[in-house]
Amino acid sequence: AATGVTGICGSGIIEVIAEMRLAGIVDAGGLIGSAEQTGTARCRPEGRTNAYLLHDGSARGGPVITVTQGDIRAIQLAKSALYAGARLLMDEMGADRVDRVVLAGAFGAHISPKHAMVLGMIPDVPLDKVFSAGNAAGTGARIALLNVASRAAIEAGVKRIHKVATAIEPRFQEHFVAANAIPHATDPFPNLNAVVSLPDVAFNTRSNPDGDAGGRRRRRG
Repeated sequence: AATGVTGICGSGIIEVIAEMRLAGIVDAGGLIGSAEQTGTARCRPEGRTNAYLLHDGSARGGPVITVTQGDIRAIQLAKSALYAGARLLMDEMGADRVDRVVLAGAFGAHISPKHAMVLGMIPDVPLDKVFSAGNAAGTGARIALLNVASRAAIEAGVKRIHKVATAIEPRFQEHFVAANAIPHATDPFPNLNAVVSLPDVAFNTRSNPDGDAGGRRRRRG
């Protein structure tokens, strides 16, 4: 295709799904609404679910790129594990909130803090308290190689690390299930709600007594 578009990158899918949630195209459970429910023809039926048309390059021989229900489910599983891990660490420290979030790695450097929080990937904090550390592992390795004093400090710090094995933690599954919702089933996100308004929509595959399959509701401030 003339645009060279072939797909959606990792940080891109985070922003896309978060924007779909903000637009009321995806509900808190992660379901994509139909065209009738959302008011946009970009929502198309795909099997027993719906998909959202993001890019149509077919007129020029390019790809048709959609966000499917499977795409959203994959992001839900990944972000639920990430958030559940953070909540377990907070439980370990006896903390009910965090003051800041530091994202490490190249992937973390390209993630939009607002969109990550809309999805519930990271705990609720003021957006200006979300930082990127870049390639923290590479930087740390260079420091350890070039500075003897820093190397000793790193070695001392490593000895203080306490491992939390998520696979055997009783509360991991509880945190994981609650984190499947977008952004979360039970945890409040006051800092997020101060800057965005999440539409209170609910879509399902079965008709309700009023004769439709769910639809738009009031926005939650």
